[in-house]
Amino acid sequence: MDVEATKDVGHEQAAVPGRGRAARWLLVALNCGMLVVGTTGGPLISRLYFSKGGHRQWLSAWLQTAGWPLLLVPVAASYLSRRARDRRAPLFLTPTRVLLAGVGLGFLNGADDFIYAYGLAYLPVSTSAILISTQLAFTVFFACLIVRQRFTAATLNAVALLTIGAVVLGLHASKDRPAGVTSGKYWMGFFLTLGAAALYGLILPLVELAYKHAAGGGRAVTYALVMEMQLVMGFFATAFCTVGMVVNKDFQAIPREAKQYELGEARYYVVLVFNAVLWEFFFVGAVGVIFCVHTLLAGIIIAVFIPITEVLGVIFLHEKFSSEKGVALVLSLWGLASYSYGEYADAKAKKKAALEAEEAS
Repeated sequence: MDVEATKDVGHEQAAVPGRGRAARWLLVALNCGMLVVGTTGGPLISRLYFSKGGHRQWLSAWLQTAGWPLLLVPVAASYLSRRARDRRAPLFLTPTRVLLAGVGLGFLNGADDFIYAYGLAYLPVSTSAILISTQLAFTVFFACLIVRQRFTAATLNAVALLTIGAVVLGLHASKDRPAGVTSGKYWMGFFLTLGAAALYGLILPLVELAYKHAAGGGRAVTYALVMEMQLVMGFFATAFCTVGMVVNKDFQAIPREAKQYELGEARYYVVLVFNAVLWEFFFVGAVGVIFCVHTLLAGIIIAVFIPITEVLGVIFLHEKFSSEKGVALVLSLWGLASYSYGEYADAKAKKKAALEAEEAS
């Protein structure tokens, strides 16, 4: 699978033929679809694990990237395709220094997975989803610092509304605790989830920065290279969580936990498998959207599907949907709409300016 759609590192895309544009939009749709499925399904299946008798946070974190071997298929296919055209083709398209950056990002991802899993163990998925939506605010902030994406009035408005939404949830925490969760554990889960949102908001621009370094020297950044990068990140994130599982003796606890699981032993393992698959969709979709478009679109898609995740949590996990959650949700969606409109208006203005400049010349 040597998909030769390239990342826009100059003005290459202006000359992309119709077939290339169609392939690019197909790639955009595919990655957006995977990100949507992972964004909605990943938190639900993780919360299902905890709500029905699962107690291993390191295991839950490990499952979020344990699907990385699925990427061996497209990466191997890409290499074999290149090797058929050129016997001297390198094993990896990705430059060594970018692969090393992927190792560091993998460890960061593993830490983020654990923080998120620990927080989700003590929060309803509907609350967790709203808190995770604040990653858009963190993504905007770090994207400005790292990849020089500029602030606008709409962006600042969106950040303010998302922050207020999280505060509204925090002020009414006592009404939201799952059965058996103490106030202290709830608050720990609350702030850990915010921390996970902040850390992932940092990771997304760092991934985009890695792509920019990969494009140094005029090198084309292909989708195959993106898959290699995600493979490296997934492997080292899983390795990070594997160490935690070994120290916490989670591997020995899995058979015991399966026998005591409320849905039954067989369904316990089904939940684990779907955990790995759905979260792999999330991570592959996220890096794919960053490759095809930019960091902030990935943040927008994650945020826009908050209401879907909440509704699914109420339907399938029978969670309560309080008025405070409703207010926080409205604020989050308002912030998202503000940001999206600002991006649309900015893109329209740039297009108009480009047309005027072309006519003047």
